[in-house]
Amino acid sequence: MRSLEFKQFLPGSIPEAWRFFSNPANLGKITPPAMNFVIRSEVPANIYPGLIIIYRVSPVAGMPVKWVTEITHVDENHFFVDEQRCGPYAIWHHEHHFEEVAGGVMMTDKLFYKVPFGIFGRIADGLFVHKKVQGIFAYRAKILEDWRGGYYSPLFKNRGC
Repeated sequence: MRSLEFKQFLPGSIPEAWRFFSNPANLGKITPPAMNFVIRSEVPANIYPGLIIIYRVSPVAGMPVKWVTEITHVDENHFFVDEQRCGPYAIWHHEHHFEEVAGGVMMTDKLFYKVPFGIFGRIADGLFVHKKVQGIFAYRAKILEDWRGGYYSPLFKNRGC
């Protein structure tokens, strides 16, 4: 199983960051376009424990895959956890942490994942899955470099989202 951690500074307040990241509809704004990310279920404006979200993504070679996640833990303005219930991974556990720091928010993602199919999955992870996962978070970091807080960010208006 892989364990990854990504940190990113966001200027602004924790409530602004929380408002954006705890709204499932915003995930598509920070997902690489090549993944063809689409939410297939109705989602509320704010997450809650037990929320099931159904997506369609194309993680490899444009092939669409159904991905079902559950929000398992929520501590408002501090952290939340999403876990895959059905999808391309044997295990996907993603923690989103928000900490107040001088001048803004330190957002920390802790990700634990495992590719299925035993030795073949480990080979695939070494050849391309791990790089793909890192690329997804690198894309998100680049998009969020111009973060100005929440829904009114000029960044998202300029990207047509």
